[in-house]
Amino acid sequence: MEDKPHYLDHRKRLRERFQKAGADGLQEYELVELLLTYAIPRKDVKSAAKELIKRFGGLSGVLDASQKDLESFPELGPASAVLIRLVKELCGAYLSERMKRRDALSSPQAVLDFARVKLAGLPHEAFMVIYLNVKNEVYGSEIIHEGTVDRAVVYPRRIIEAALACHAASLILIHNHPSGHPDPSPEDKRLTRSISEAARTVDIRVVDHIIVGKGGHFSFMENHLLPEIT
Repeated sequence: MEDKPHYLDHRKRLRERFQKAGADGLQEYELVELLLTYAIPRKDVKSAAKELIKRFGGLSGVLDASQKDLESFPELGPASAVLIRLVKELCGAYLSERMKRRDALSSPQAVLDFARVKLAGLPHEAFMVIYLNVKNEVYGSEIIHEGTVDRAVVYPRRIIEAALACHAASLILIHNHPSGHPDPSPEDKRLTRSISEAARTVDIRVVDHIIVGKGGHFSFMENHLLPEIT
């Protein structure tokens, strides 16, 4: 009779610790390790989990990694890479569902959490719009444009057309800074004014412009930088 692989008992203990204390009961690499056990059932994946954390700079870096980058890791295959990416996509879908039909102005954290998951880890700039109804409830979102590592070309007309098509009463603008620093550039400020002015002509209000990055976030509304259109 062959000896039972040593990692089976270790996996059992990991599951038990997770069942008892959730994510707080495990270190970052142990969370990745537990996840990998469902894609790689017949191999010790502890060292692979530690190397993933090291290579991508932490758990958020692992979840933000692309399919190609994950598959380039020696111990991972396509199935493991898909599973890791699925976790992040599920988080985004969960936060999107929680955010919808809630007053975005009285629940700003829900909007921010969603924005961070969707955009903060991207290697290129992307510009997203969240559409609100007359009660400031979220009922949809859309990535309008994706660009290069330091620029996304955004046309106010494209945003207004999309807002009119879905009968939005107001908008929240969101984009990311891949550098990690969320402070707005002069171009960000000019774009905010251009979109606000264009929206006003069709009775649509821009209620915030949020910039997200791994280093935090910046809200034009919180910092009183939304242009006063008269």
